[in-house]
Amino acid sequence: MVSEHPDAADGESAALALKILVAGGFGVGKTTLVGAVSEIRPLRTEELLSEAGRSVDDTDGVDRKTTTTVTMDFGRITLRSDLSLYLFGTPGQDRFWFLWDELARGALGAVVLADTRRLEDCFPAVDYFEHRRIPFVVAVNCFAGAGRYGAPDVSRALDLDRGTPVVLCDARDRDSGKEVLIRLVEYAGRMHTARLLESVG
Repeated sequence: MVSEHPDAADGESAALALKILVAGGFGVGKTTLVGAVSEIRPLRTEELLSEAGRSVDDTDGVDRKTTTTVTMDFGRITLRSDLSLYLFGTPGQDRFWFLWDELARGALGAVVLADTRRLEDCFPAVDYFEHRRIPFVVAVNCFAGAGRYGAPDVSRALDLDRGTPVVLCDARDRDSGKEVLIRLVEYAGRMHTARLLESVG
């Protein structure tokens, strides 16, 4: 989604508002990341985990998690005076994936959050964005007690397309989250430019 920012004044260069998705497995930190970087109070659609849901939601490794996103999280961050990002956090469970296509429409790119303790949980998100040619970065949320792996190791383990960025982050930290988003915007910009040149060449 690329649109003129509503705060752009007449006579000034139009500000851009870009749509970014934050995806990944259950309990990986999507809601935390959106909340950490958002300059507005984030919209959250979290519900308490039910006993019925425990049979389908794999809480192994995130035993303390008591809530889950059932529609989306929403936040906004201004990177520059002329560039704002609208963040849409996706639900992580398979049963909510019917929402992904709607959320992904018009997105510049995506952040796929990963937890090295449950790395396989981000495979579906990686596959989703690769198949739809939506630029994405993998952000490894460095949980306490999780094994420490470098970006090349994670890239090989996920069998990422060449050039797909992998960054280490702390989803709780605003500056760390901003660095992830900046990397995504830069990467998505390069990808869109390359595709445009390819289409006219």
